[in-house]
Amino acid sequence: MIYLDNAATTPMSEEVRAAMAPYLDSVYGNPSSTHQAGRQARQAVDHARRIIASWLCAPSSQLVFTSGGTEANAMALVGTYLARRKTRRHIVTTQIEHHAVLHTLDFLESLGALVTRLPVDKWGYVDPDEVVRALRPETGLVSVMAVNNELGTIEPLAAIAALVKQADAEVLVHSDMVQALPVTPHPLSDTLVDLASFSAHKIHGPKGIGALYVRDRIAWQPIQHGGQQEHRRRGGTENVAGIVGFGAAVAQLEHNFVEHQIKLQQLHEGLWQGLAMAIPDIVRLSPPGGVPTILNVAFPGVRNDTLLMRLDMAGIALSAGSACTAGSLEPSHVLEACGHVPWLQNAIRFSLSEQNTFAEMDETVHVVATIVDELVKRV
Repeated sequence: MIYLDNAATTPMSEEVRAAMAPYLDSVYGNPSSTHQAGRQARQAVDHARRIIASWLCAPSSQLVFTSGGTEANAMALVGTYLARRKTRRHIVTTQIEHHAVLHTLDFLESLGALVTRLPVDKWGYVDPDEVVRALRPETGLVSVMAVNNELGTIEPLAAIAALVKQADAEVLVHSDMVQALPVTPHPLSDTLVDLASFSAHKIHGPKGIGALYVRDRIAWQPIQHGGQQEHRRRGGTENVAGIVGFGAAVAQLEHNFVEHQIKLQQLHEGLWQGLAMAIPDIVRLSPPGGVPTILNVAFPGVRNDTLLMRLDMAGIALSAGSACTAGSLEPSHVLEACGHVPWLQNAIRFSLSEQNTFAEMDETVHVVATIVDELVKRV
């Protein structure tokens, strides 16, 4: 199988699997226990936390382990709203955020939050000045993703955070950085972001483990209680094996990071150029300056559900957008927000990792072009 759905999840690497193995078998202590088995587990958790924090460019004390990016987003949004809902109940975001953010904001609106969802341009970019103009005296939080999961758009996050803080230093800035982690060195460096969400399974780590960065001394409160874990910021026994796997995945990401980014860029460019030459009327929806891991395109006259089914039968795994909406009859809210309504039924997303090969790109171009040609002739 040629796997090109890495934005949904990446295959776990052998190095990560090997690092996790002892904590699924012989090292089974609860990290909150004081005996030797518990201390071994605690040491493993602390070691992984330091590795991850170092790569993110954050103090290890400011990382809270979660069950994934969705929970990290919910903790950031709900925790900041609850902390200042009496005076700062307004939240600013964009129309193209992941549903983990948008659906959480829908929930907060039912509790009394006021939410402004800003428009974007055709490439998915939000204007930093528009963010500032949306601020009100009661604004408590701005949430803008670093990289869009459907288009690969790199949002001007550093500029947004700086302008927001300049306009009102009391407004907190959160970013869903799940899709930025595979392609961004030291994601938290040189930004004024107060909270950020991450997930391990986008970088060849295990599913079910993520992290929330929470800057010290900000107006935020935990939303999960019942234990002393994570310095009382998230009650519940830690997922030791998952945390160890997360740490191993980050260590592997850091190793040969530059070389992997060069390869990803070459894979991306080769795939796009091959598709554009083989299918002249292809429509590119991803911005030219987006991340190399995501390429969203549309094939006029070809339904994406039919194309994806044919590609799956041919051994190529792709998607039409976010895995979190797979099986839904709703069109992509991201493409709609960007004005790509004519292509809602024709767009598919290629998403790459450094494990992909140039031979796979060549084979993918050939198979896609052949199937598209067959489907167009049927119309």
